[in-house]
Amino acid sequence: MDLTADFWNTKYKNNQIGWDLGEISPPLKTYFEQLKNKNIKILIPGGGNSYEAEWLFKNGFYNVFVVDLSEIALKNIQQRISHFPTSQLIHGNFFDIDDSFDLIVEQTFFCAIHPNLRANYAKKMHELLKPNGKLVGLLFDAKLNENHPPFGGNKKEYKAYFEPYFTVQIMENAFNSIASRAGMELFCIFKNTTSNT
Repeated sequence: MDLTADFWNTKYKNNQIGWDLGEISPPLKTYFEQLKNKNIKILIPGGGNSYEAEWLFKNGFYNVFVVDLSEIALKNIQQRISHFPTSQLIHGNFFDIDDSFDLIVEQTFFCAIHPNLRANYAKKMHELLKPNGKLVGLLFDAKLNENHPPFGGNKKEYKAYFEPYFTVQIMENAFNSIASRAGMELFCIFKNTTSNT
């Protein structure tokens, strides 16, 4: 399966977006509410309609960027938040981003890429995060699909990807997932404590 821009645009056109909660994910909202510094630079990769970006922007986190292969998803954000800077809505491939961030938010992106890219994902996150920057988000702790997204996984597998680059500060069952994902999500905080060189 070729997970291209056309693949994802077709999903949006046909409203086949089962991953889309229609609102900010509760565990991420809880985390965001604890953030004190509103000047931090934030990336949401594979953000889709990104209610997380909307919440952050409306709560004064203006330095938030969304990257997605789907133009439709990015246009949806622009329509909902008319004053969201278009320069911060990046139409492209996450793996091509060349920048640095304080915080990267994971919300149904990791499960959308092919599993053979997971090691590259962890390495790229490490490269994009500033020293002591954090990758924060949710990973599915469930056996899902093998031939199309969402792809599942488990804690042991994930640790193998992330521990070479990050200190795993938290990786535990999310206590406040939405009902349809209860018991299936790990809330994770990975701190970038190794050198990018």
